[in-house]
Parts: sequence; C-alpha cells; structure tokens
Amino acid sequence: MKLGLFGGSFDPVHLGHLLVAQAAMEELGLDRLLFIPAAQSPFKPEGRPAPASLRLQWLRLALAGKTNCEIDEQEIRRGGVSYTIETLRDYTRRFPRAELFYLIGADNAVKLDEWREADELAKLAEFVAIPRPGGTAAHFPPPFRGRMLKGFPLGVSSSEIRARVKAGLPIDQFVPPAVAEAIHGGRLYV
Repeated sequence: MKLGLFGGSFDPVHLGHLLVAQAAMEELGLDRLLFIPAAQSPFKPEGRPAPASLRLQWLRLALAGKTNCEIDEQEIRRGGVSYTIETLRDYTRRFPRAELFYLIGADNAVKLDEWREADELAKLAEFVAIPRPGGTAAHFPPPFRGRMLKGFPLGVSSSEIRARVKAGLPIDQFVPPAVAEAIHGGRLYV
C-alpha cells in the first residue's frame, strides 16, 4: 500500500492544496492521501491558526466526494506543537508494510536535517517536494530520500487568502465554493 501524508495548517485549505493532492495521487500512484492538519506548526510558533474545528470543517467540505483522500485528526487531538516524527511513527506502527510519502513545500526540503529527530525521520518516509511556481528544484540533505512533484504548481497561499478576506476581496477563485461560503459565513479573518 502507498500512503501519502500531507501535513499543514490548512488555514484555509485552498485549490493549490487540492491540486497538489491530485498530482501526488497520479504521480506517486497512491492508494490513499491523508490530510493531517497541525495543531500548531513548529515553523510558525507565534502564529495562531483558525480554530481546529473550522479548519477541519473546511477540509471536510473541500474533500467531499474525493474517495481516495481522508483527514487524519491526530495532530489536532495531540495538541501543542505538531512534529512530523510523531505522526510518522504512528503511521509506521499502524501500517508497517505501507510505503509512506510525506509531502512538503520545496523550500522546506533543504532544511529537513534541522527537523526534530531528523535521522529517524529520514528512515520512515520518502519526502516529496511540492513545487512553487518559478521555484527551483528541491535538494534533499543526506540521508533523506526525496523527489519533486511535477504537476500543478499554483501560486496561491493561505496567508494571501486570509489577507484578501481581511481586505474585503473575493476568494472564490482560490478555494472551493463551499469553503468560501463557510469562511464568509463565519466572518473569519476580518
């Protein structure tokens, strides 16, 4: 079994995330792709993401009908800072025969050796870099195994979407319609 693990804040989930998911499914031949929203990103210690309940709701709306995609709430349930090593240990325990692919932004690949318990982390999964439009190829420090996704880089970020909402600008072209409606209805980011 091939499992893709896609961690992030998803604050909010947007079409770029969904395009990455589609590219990963196709290029890696994944059986399932799991979206794993972080309770708190170690890369944004001062950041305060939207409440977990809302981020989970948006993911459910965005993934409705996508039979090969699921949401794993373990990092939110654990609370505190979310570390990839804890999540990968859980997957290797629950799916000992699975081939694990962990999706990361291409700009994070070069810093993998700085992640918590990097030596063990490198053994547990192959890392797959998500390209940024106009970005360069990802470089994986030894002993990390990695590759670059080819398809669908989209120049949109969650922070840009939050800024657009705050400025009163439309977000309908950046997030699934149900997610846009939920964000506007909840009066979040204003």
